[in-house]
Amino acid sequence: MPKNSWVNTNENKYQLHVTIPTIDSTIESENVDNRVVYIGDLEKRKQAYGICGECKEPGTGYKWCQSCNAKRLKDNFKNWTSGNKDIDEFIQQSQLNAVHYTKYLEWIPFEKFQNITYIAEGGFSKIYSAEWPEGYIDHWDIENQKWYREQYYSKYALKSLDNSSDICSDFLNEIKSHLQIYFVDIVQCYGITQDPNNKEYMMVIYYCNDGNLRNYLNKSKNYIKYGSKMFDLQRIARGLLDIHNAEKVHKDFHSGNILFSSIPYISDLGMCRPANIKQTVKEEGIYGVLPYMAPEVLRGQQYTKAADIYSFGMIMNEFLSEEIPFNDIPHDEFLAIEICKGLRPTISKDMPKLLADLIIKCWNAEIKNRPTIKELYQTLKGLYNYNTCELYFQIKEYDKISKEKFENRSNEDKYKRFKTHPQAIYTSRLLNFKNLPKPVDSLDLSSFLFSSNTSYTAQSTSANPISECLDCEIKRIRTK
Repeated sequence: MPKNSWVNTNENKYQLHVTIPTIDSTIESENVDNRVVYIGDLEKRKQAYGICGECKEPGTGYKWCQSCNAKRLKDNFKNWTSGNKDIDEFIQQSQLNAVHYTKYLEWIPFEKFQNITYIAEGGFSKIYSAEWPEGYIDHWDIENQKWYREQYYSKYALKSLDNSSDICSDFLNEIKSHLQIYFVDIVQCYGITQDPNNKEYMMVIYYCNDGNLRNYLNKSKNYIKYGSKMFDLQRIARGLLDIHNAEKVHKDFHSGNILFSSIPYISDLGMCRPANIKQTVKEEGIYGVLPYMAPEVLRGQQYTKAADIYSFGMIMNEFLSEEIPFNDIPHDEFLAIEICKGLRPTISKDMPKLLADLIIKCWNAEIKNRPTIKELYQTLKGLYNYNTCELYFQIKEYDKISKEKFENRSNEDKYKRFKTHPQAIYTSRLLNFKNLPKPVDSLDLSSFLFSSNTSYTAQSTSANPISECLDCEIKRIRTK
């Protein structure tokens, strides 16, 4: 029996697992954080993940050897089945190809779960919470020759898609997206189970106990400082960067799909699709949450990475201002028309100008004028280190004003802030609009940007209201 365990691991310097490169993918990621380890780079794998105590080869992830684990997992195929050939093959392939536990799926019998509780229903799915005492596989314990299961988390989320008893392609597509995207800022999927009562298949995913972004803001008993929000926005942007680096688009990016468990995670990859494949918009319409959808998408045009950026701008403004976009009007064709004409949500009069400018840039009606996710992430990362720039003074003043407002806010004011119109719908649904006008930017910025001082007056802002400081920063990133 082998006695040696893993040696020389340095997981803090690198990603938790290697990347298997494909054409043009992951290159951008390496340029951003310099943490990518390619599966063929043996020397870097030794530095990052150490040497397997059994086969003496470099690991492919923290305490994970792909070749050794694939063999023992394959030997175990005969000991389990979901009862569905497609699911069995799907899970088996994930196990054979897994370079780390985050890329490994397992079939989890439903009886392994306890205290199953209904949480909510979304546009296409139902969510439950459940306890899983056994926990997920983390690594192979070489000394004791058995799987080590992580039991730190007691609660997990079970997600069933509508009509998943027929194991539709959308169900497997969502799970596949979890496997193809680097996981740190994405909600992790651990496996698949099936409810024996209604025969619906369920994804077993990480449970975020603070709920979505709106729940997180609504439940917060303490003022959330701007520095903390900037850190969270960085993580959300990094998660979207990982999605785009995998050459995918999210397609349903809104605050309901930003979940919190102290830190934010991107969830619901059900509509996530390859970005480089031209997709035909079905005649019956498009799916999404109207306030977060880019105007060109509302008109039925191709969904691109730039549409995700528009949605990010909406999420960013909602997070920073704690105001729900278009919460006091119906989400109907009239709103879709006004969005195409340049209508955008109100930006808080006290918001630091550099951040307001970045939001407006994301909202630009012209796709080419929106930042890429790499530019957006690096800009946010730079702005987060605001001690050396003018943003420090803006944020210091904003925090002072906002904290006073927060502490003096009554329960009634808080209720009004999160109250929505009966016809304001924030779950994904089928939308079908005809003959919407060509998207333009509003020349009257006062329609969504209210003045509190001279730096925010409409007269001092051109039709392209991006500060010189922010434009220079994005140009610098593009020339790297």
